[in-house]
Amino acid sequence: MISLKSFTATLIGAALLVGNSYAETKWDMPTPYGDGVHHTKNVRQFAEEVNKSTNGELNIVVHSGASLIKHPEIHRAVRTGQVPIGEMFMGLLGNDDPIFKADNIPFLASDFASAKKLWDASRPAIEKSLAKDGLKLLYAVPWPPQGFYTKKPIFSAADLAGLKMRAYSPTTSRLAVLLKATPTTIQTPEIPQAFSTGIIDAMVTSPSTGVSSQSWDYITHYTDTQAWIPKNMVIVNARAFKRLDASLQNAVMQAAAAAEIRGWEMAQAETAVKTATLAEHGIKVSLPTAQLKADLQAIGKIMGDEWVLEAGDAGKEILSAYQ
Repeated sequence: MISLKSFTATLIGAALLVGNSYAETKWDMPTPYGDGVHHTKNVRQFAEEVNKSTNGELNIVVHSGASLIKHPEIHRAVRTGQVPIGEMFMGLLGNDDPIFKADNIPFLASDFASAKKLWDASRPAIEKSLAKDGLKLLYAVPWPPQGFYTKKPIFSAADLAGLKMRAYSPTTSRLAVLLKATPTTIQTPEIPQAFSTGIIDAMVTSPSTGVSSQSWDYITHYTDTQAWIPKNMVIVNARAFKRLDASLQNAVMQAAAAAEIRGWEMAQAETAVKTATLAEHGIKVSLPTAQLKADLQAIGKIMGDEWVLEAGDAGKEILSAYQ
């Protein structure tokens, strides 16, 4: 005959097993950007496809706009298992491993065909570096090409000297220094307030971020330099992934492959639409002058040489495969 104590212990044990099973099938996913950005739209579709293809056995719940975890902390949160999956800007890890800065080098790859070629060349090294931290890459999707947002027209690099420029990665901080501007770290949700309070007065970012942060409220000019095409990546904790059965793993990887293809197409469409939106709201959109382009290419050469020295053999292999 089972005692009341033993029966209670059995019930508690069963409840814990059910709870653990449910926790393994519900993945909270922090993302850094708002719902209007193509990255977030793509992530939500990825999550829906996983949910649908697994008949709800794996439910990925997207928490957009840094509402669950702040952007700079997402990598650590996924690595430590605080959350099983997350999206982040790849270049944020540039101080941990220079490999992650490959797509931030000005004018190395400034159109989508070149950017895709660079991604194919660098992906194996990215996956290897992430694996050291117990992470698995699912997919990566580009931003539109980067341009300069300012309160006045810029004709050369000299026009940027002395400005307080937003920095969001090691590379953008270095770029600001080489432009003789002052780098100031500002995350995307903080951009409008930073401009309105005078913390920054210039930034280099995509048309997407320019629109989502309603840049027409605080700047007047956008110079479409197409300096580089950085990427976001979706990463998963390798142990959490391995705990899934084979059918669920396969569903995640198939949805990830589809999300990468779709995301690159979305980025190209986004570039045209969001650049037009800037102009519609009164921002003066212009191409860089020959002088500004020459100045930025010279800085890009410096940064490229610095990156090769920093990245060592892995960097040389990436450039060799890319070129």
